[in-house]
Order: sequence, then structure tokens, then C-alpha cells
Amino acid sequence: MATVIGVRFKKIGKIYYFDPRDTLVKPGQHVIVETARGTEFGECVQGTHEVSDDEIVQPLKRLVRIATRSDHEIVESNELHAREAYRICRDKIAEHGLEMNLVTVECTFDLNKILFYFTADGRVDFRELVKDLASIFRTRIELRQIGVRDEAKMLGGLGICGRELCCTSYLDEFQPVSINMAKEQNLSLNPSKISGTCGRLMCCLKYEHEVYSELQKQTPKLDSLVETPEGRGTVVSTQMLRGTCRVLLEDGDDTPQQFACTDCAVLRSGKAKGRPAPGPQQATAPGAPEPVRQPPRRAPRERPDPPADSEAAADMLAEDALPGAEKPHRRRRRGGRRH
Repeated sequence: MATVIGVRFKKIGKIYYFDPRDTLVKPGQHVIVETARGTEFGECVQGTHEVSDDEIVQPLKRLVRIATRSDHEIVESNELHAREAYRICRDKIAEHGLEMNLVTVECTFDLNKILFYFTADGRVDFRELVKDLASIFRTRIELRQIGVRDEAKMLGGLGICGRELCCTSYLDEFQPVSINMAKEQNLSLNPSKISGTCGRLMCCLKYEHEVYSELQKQTPKLDSLVETPEGRGTVVSTQMLRGTCRVLLEDGDDTPQQFACTDCAVLRSGKAKGRPAPGPQQATAPGAPEPVRQPPRRAPRERPDPPADSEAAADMLAEDALPGAEKPHRRRRRGGRRH
């Protein structure tokens, strides 16, 4: 076990552990810590506590001090310096004609480094830009290319639900989101409806993915043949969240009946949404040509081994046994066989 404190450097970001050096730090206090890129100003979100050694990334950096009033004034001055650096960098990008979009600028607490975050469609040659910025600010310059999700997290905004973006409000890490999550939830695959402000799939598709995955195991698929309390029928629609499905009974009228999914025993599974139903035979439309059937492949015929007591077999084995022996040249016929 090790005694640590949890520090966060951004409003919504990852939590990093630091060695408090026998100092009692409470949540909500601002601290000055040593990091890989220099001295940094952060907020303690987890006070002095103990964690297992497996949760610590070595080497563990240490706490310098609890932030004072002068430290807060330095942070405010650095923010003004970052705004000025943003304006200068934007002008230099236009001057060099670079295809890049400057997102934000950060300065370390000791102004040992200035970081410029930008987005671009591909790789950008910004070597001349770095030289100009280094000659102006007289410090270390770092340009870091980020993705569109990171850009949305830094800039913030409102989602299509009307609330603040999840990545800006509380998500500290991005979770992978796939199109299959939208299919399992029976959502429209229109990109404008399932994409967020960043242009990628919405992060909220991940929230209910596990619930829908469990409900799919209990819900029969469309066109499935099921046994209901009122007889056999075919599933025509489902409602996973309610746990019900509508079944068209074989012995009933043309009006589908609603049953609970737990009361329906699947006799033959139907086709998944968007996929053809499996089966040994496929029905063809009237008048359509029948599919061409490929003949089955024949297995290669095995040549029988020559009898061991024949003279030809003895000569062949003797030739193969000699490592330096030359095999007799066999004349090949030109053309086809003679009749």
C-alpha cells in the first residue's frame, strides 16, 4: 500500500496520483506538483488516502506544496499569456498558409513550455511555424495534433439533447462506439441522428449497450416461429424495453396479438434485421433464372505404390537412395497423344 493524492489538471480530465510527502491534503485544494513536463498547477479531487501498488504508475511524482495566493495569480497571468499566444499562432498559421485549425493553447505553470493543440486532415509540415513561435516566446514550443473528439471536449457545447456535451461535463475517457450499438437499439441509421457535435457516433450509444445486449437474448427475432399460450405464430414486431412482442397466430385472424417475450418459446429463429434468413434453400422469384450450381470438386486420385518385389520398383528405390546418382533422362512427346 502507498499513500497518494489524486490530482486533476483540467475541469474534466484524468486523475493522476502523486506522493503527498506526509502532507494532509483535502479534496478541493489546489496544489503544485512535479510532472513529466515540469511544475504544474492542479486541483486535488482525492485527498490523502492509500491505494495498492498495482494502481500506481512508477515513478511516483511528488507534491511540491499547497497552492498559495501568489500561485493563483501566476495561473491567471499564464491564462492571459495563452490567449495572446493563441492570437499570434493563428496569424502565423495564416501567414504560412498551413491547412490546420488551432484549437487551444496551454502554458505550463513555470512557462517552461507552451503547447498548441490543433486539428488537421493529414500531416502538416509546421517546422517553420515552430521556429517563428520559438523566436517570439523564447521558450519550448510543442504542437500537438488531436482528433475531433478531443476538440469537442476542449471547446465544449450542447448536444442534440439540449444538454452540455457528455465529454465536457463528466466523461474523463472516450469509450469505443460502433454502429452495431445503434442497430441493436433499433435506432435510425441516419448519420445526422446518431452522430454528435464532433461528427462521430454519439457517446451515449454506449450507455445502454449492455442492457440491450441482455434484452436481445430474451427477445425473439423478427419472422421467428414461436409457441404462445394461444398457439403458434410468427413474430412481426418486438419491443425490447417493454419485454413484449406482437405475434401473428396461424389459427387466428390477420390481427397480431401481443405477448410477453418470456411466454413465447422460439421454435425456429427468424432472420436478423438487415441479414438474410439462413436456410439450405432459397426461394427464387417466378421467371428468374435458377442459380448455377457448381459441380462438386473431386478429390485427387492417389497413385498406388509399385509392388516392392517388382524389378522397376527396386531400380527406382536404388536411384533415390544414391545421393549423387543421376536419373535417366526421359524424352517427352510433343503435342498430344498418338492414336
